[in-house]
Amino acid sequence: MEMEDQMESQKRRGVSKDVLISEGPVGSLGCCGWVLVILSGFFVFLTFPITIWACFKIVQEYERAVIFRLGRITDRKAKGPGIFFILPCTDSIVKVDLRTVSFDIPPQEILTKDSVTVSVDGVVYFRVSDPIASVANVTNADFSTRLLAQTTLRNVLGTKNLAEVLSDREGIAHSMQSNLDEATDNWGIKVERVEIKDVKLPHQLQRAMAAEAEAAREARAKVIAAEGEMNASRALKEASLVIAESPSALQLRYLQTLNTIAAEKNSTIIFPLPMDVISHFMRK
Repeated sequence: MEMEDQMESQKRRGVSKDVLISEGPVGSLGCCGWVLVILSGFFVFLTFPITIWACFKIVQEYERAVIFRLGRITDRKAKGPGIFFILPCTDSIVKVDLRTVSFDIPPQEILTKDSVTVSVDGVVYFRVSDPIASVANVTNADFSTRLLAQTTLRNVLGTKNLAEVLSDREGIAHSMQSNLDEATDNWGIKVERVEIKDVKLPHQLQRAMAAEAEAAREARAKVIAAEGEMNASRALKEASLVIAESPSALQLRYLQTLNTIAAEKNSTIIFPLPMDVISHFMRK
């Protein structure tokens, strides 16, 4: 009953259940263990001037030390930073780096949902949030996280089609981060960020997409040209109606055109034709 109460209290403080089962209650070394600890302390006391240097350990600001005493973790909290005391005969320490680690996910050949093979790589940023869990619950937290990132990338992109892979990189990164963070929680790992670096398509698919984009641009260009012709014809129609209402406007436009030609090309000779002659032919 006492064991269950301790497990429940440690669980409320955020310690994983796997660590609690493997460790047992703090200080449960047994009779033999306590005898060895006492003998070790007595030996350190007898050889105090010599063993004092082996009793004190120092860890950096970005490190924490997990202490094992006769194979058991002595405390629920890692030691450090700074200096601390251990028994050299019975205690051993494992240093854990708390700094953020980044690594590249190797390019993965992935078959998308619409049966297109693409090569995708990315980068993952993570750090150790629980030093004790990272030591007690997994053999190598760093290596395990790297392998899990590769499989997670393949699993997430396998549910997306090609258009989503190319356009929704941010959503894919967030989905990978949440999946990785949930899977590595028992390992004491906190995944801070995931980014998709590059998506490589097969050369044949690139040529096909380029041809499709070029055809789409040509189609839009033809539509824009047709709309321009339609607008121009409407403007010419309106201009013809205005000229029909006032015949003298055509003569003024003719003179304006002569002025423009004379300003741009001075060597051009113009033989103006009287408007009355033109109107005579138009009546016939």
